[in-house]
Amino acid sequence: MKKVGRIITLLGREYPDTRLALEFKTPLELLIALILAAQCTDERVNQVTRKLFKKHRSAGDYARADLGTLEKEIRPTGFFRNKAKSIKACTGDIVERYKGKVPDKLEDLLSLHGVGRKTANILLGNAFGVPAIGVDTHVGRLAQRIGMASSKDPDRIEAELTAVIPKERWVRFCHLLQDHGRKVCTARTPLCYQCVINEYCDYPDKTPGPKE
Repeated sequence: MKKVGRIITLLGREYPDTRLALEFKTPLELLIALILAAQCTDERVNQVTRKLFKKHRSAGDYARADLGTLEKEIRPTGFFRNKAKSIKACTGDIVERYKGKVPDKLEDLLSLHGVGRKTANILLGNAFGVPAIGVDTHVGRLAQRIGMASSKDPDRIEAELTAVIPKERWVRFCHLLQDHGRKVCTARTPLCYQCVINEYCDYPDKTPGPKE
């Protein structure tokens, strides 16, 4: 637990203003952004949603939207046909079963079309203020590298992290790993020589600094 505390403290100092990279104002906006974020950068998603959110303001707007038009609106995010279908099906569930409001309980979120644990937990933590760990690409990769999780399965990684991270820090911890994963602990060539938690990391293939 001492190691975990040091990691959280050091990353917190490195990224004092850490937050979710996706832009949103409501739970519905975050849900749509998360669907669009699959296989797409957060930056690109934000570019698309700035216009999308002005046109579609309710779950009913998405559910009733013309499929072809919606596909064109989200095309830059990739896989736009599948994403458009998922958005319409998911928002249809919300309209039909939850009176147009995104539910705030895990089991209800998981009942929505196309919503898995990662999306549900990110929604709970960031839109509703409920402690949760959403294991996205960065969180999963860094948790394994650092040595805080031994599994490659996202659900098991979530369980391993919730066992060692203080509950009140779950959401912020995910943000810290996401920032660190984008800026330093990158997928292909992590910048280990620039890493503030280098001495607490179990990654066996640490990259050396540039030659002088």
